Amino acid sequence: MSLDAPYRDPALPADQRVDDLLGRMTLAEKVGQMLQLDARGDVKEIVSEKLAGSILHTSPAKMLEAIDLVAKTRLQIPLLTAEDCIHGHSFWPGATIFPSQLAMAATWNPALVERMARVTAVEVAATGTHQTFSPVLCITRDLRWGRVDETFGEDPFLIGELGSAMVRGYQGDGLSDPTAILATAKHFAGYSETQGGRDASEADISPRKLRSWFLPPFERVAREGCEVFMLGYQSMDGVPITANKWLLNDVLKQEWGFSGTLVTDWDNVGRMVWEQKVCADYAEAAAVAVRAGNDLIMTTPGFFEGAQEAVERGLLTEADIDGAVRRILRLKFEMGLFENPRVPDPERQREVIGIAEHQELNLELARRSLVLLKNDGVLPLENNDRFRRVAVLGPNADDVQANLGDWAGNSGQIDWMPDGHPREMTETVLDGFRAVAPKEWDIVHARGADIERLVPDPAGAVLPDGQPRPPISQAAPVDQHLIELARAEALRADYAVVVIGDTVNLVGEHKSTATLELQGGQIALLDAIAATKTPMIVVLLNSKPAVLPPSALGAAAIIQAFSPGMRGGRAIAELVLGLIEPSGRLPLSVARHVGQQPVYYNQLRGQHGTRYADLTQEPLFVFGEGLNYTTIEYSDLTVETPRVAADGVVRATVRLTNTGPRPALETVQAYVSDLVTSVTWANRELKAYRQVEVPAGESVIATIEVPASSCSLVTADNRRVVEPGDFELLVGPSSREASLIKANFKIA
Repeated sequence: MSLDAPYRDPALPADQRVDDLLGRMTLAEKVGQMLQLDARGDVKEIVSEKLAGSILHTSPAKMLEAIDLVAKTRLQIPLLTAEDCIHGHSFWPGATIFPSQLAMAATWNPALVERMARVTAVEVAATGTHQTFSPVLCITRDLRWGRVDETFGEDPFLIGELGSAMVRGYQGDGLSDPTAILATAKHFAGYSETQGGRDASEADISPRKLRSWFLPPFERVAREGCEVFMLGYQSMDGVPITANKWLLNDVLKQEWGFSGTLVTDWDNVGRMVWEQKVCADYAEAAAVAVRAGNDLIMTTPGFFEGAQEAVERGLLTEADIDGAVRRILRLKFEMGLFENPRVPDPERQREVIGIAEHQELNLELARRSLVLLKNDGVLPLENNDRFRRVAVLGPNADDVQANLGDWAGNSGQIDWMPDGHPREMTETVLDGFRAVAPKEWDIVHARGADIERLVPDPAGAVLPDGQPRPPISQAAPVDQHLIELARAEALRADYAVVVIGDTVNLVGEHKSTATLELQGGQIALLDAIAATKTPMIVVLLNSKPAVLPPSALGAAAIIQAFSPGMRGGRAIAELVLGLIEPSGRLPLSVARHVGQQPVYYNQLRGQHGTRYADLTQEPLFVFGEGLNYTTIEYSDLTVETPRVAADGVVRATVRLTNTGPRPALETVQAYVSDLVTSVTWANRELKAYRQVEVPAGESVIATIEVPASSCSLVTADNRRVVEPGDFELLVGPSSREASLIKANFKIA
């Protein structure tokens, strides 16, 4: 191909370059551009034979091979390379692995999340990867669902705040920024509304319910400039999302004005044939997907032949294909990939990947993500020169992967990092205590229990789409010898820190759980340590909330740490020793029993009664909950604008008084209740929050602003409106009604 072809001229407008290139392409080359294929397979087949425009799960070695192969193709269209960089550059040895997205949500801090995403983009861009499949904007509904850890929790407003921050961090100064990577908002939309917590099951969501809760975070990031949306796996009302023209075209593209790129999730198009069985063959599935508005078709190799056959059979026109290819090519031109394909840069990698500055941010994020749920006064431990012995016990006390969680290192999604990230980069809880405890203290350790035994799935080694089938996690038997060793250490200790939770085999795609109880010998371990009467501090180092037994609930203190990343163990030790203040707040509600599912705070009004016959409906811990090492009192809530127009702003102030001896970073939460509505609606919804520093023994006045336009609902005819009338502003430290103080206002 001539080097002076117009599409190679960077001085020309992107649309003109797209027109020129599109006019030179064969149908096979066009269909190839729509493929995003798994580079763990035969890269030569993917690039040279199927002419794929995008690859994912690309090892460092195969990345270089793919780049060389593209240079030998007729048109030399650069690849778009993608990876699941969910909370850091997940599968690059030595990259910075941050706390999980759920842990990030516990910070309630968009600025920190944006800084994390910026660091991740800088590290990712140096390796030749252009796109991350993040942020996840799904709403946690059922805690049994395997992907709770990937979410920002249960509240649409908080999800929108944090998701937008993550998009800004990833995309930097825009697509032409060489340190920017493409953010991918997923899973559009309603994927997390499962049946029984089962992954990718039919989502029983009406269009009105979708607009009410599930779409607002996506609309927020669409207007923020997110360039790519990924579809969910599920169907709604019998229609796979991949085929949902109303959602993909009417709402996303026409109503919201989204002009970016749509990518299916893993083999969505193939699943319409072999799993959902709504298409007879790949030609029919390709036609359905393209006509619904999809662009990049992830890991459906059969789409290559299927789409071409669909054109031959008249199911698609080449113009239908052109529309999708045009969007993909425009994206590549706008990123400048034809001039700078952003190949791996070893020198740049040495300068930016895993550097000390990034690790410091990682530690800061880990510190802010920890949630203190209970404290009878034992914490912080008295940190002085007096000798103390601390027993750090439990199966997750010295477990690297428990810190990192899913989508990191050897969590199972890729095959080129069998040993995970370098061990010295991750500080477990045991490492943390040994690093920060006074030198006079004795830090001892015993595992105490095992969590699971892995056994092969009798259904076979691979799933129908060719992916490895995960092993089955069976609860490990109680090991009395391990418990006795831990019990002995607890009896000799001044304090017992028991670190429990789950494993990476109990979280993720295909890994929803039927129960929320602690697995293996963990409950027996807690019971044994509680019986010693040594003050017990329970650290929940897990991917998502667990149901806790009485021995855990009776502990002196409980700390929730949602897979807190490489520096999480140090952050936990610092918190226990009082070197930092607790400031994390729960981004979701925690169930007392698995049968309470779902337990999210913004339930609709109207049910009969407020409890089960055999159990309260109140969660164990509620959305927004978290303690300080002091006491903050709320008083004097005053609405300064008791009557506002629908386009106005509700302004209020509240007094915060620190009655204790330590400073606090308080997350002031403002909820709104629309007192009379034309349709049933949530009893209260988070509409604003602020993080306020309150010095020990002092009072401060916090200002709250809530746009009246956010006090909206979705009507029976599917319109989002603000209905005039009386509202209640509820302000406090959590969503628990008893902790909120109230004042009224009216929207005219």
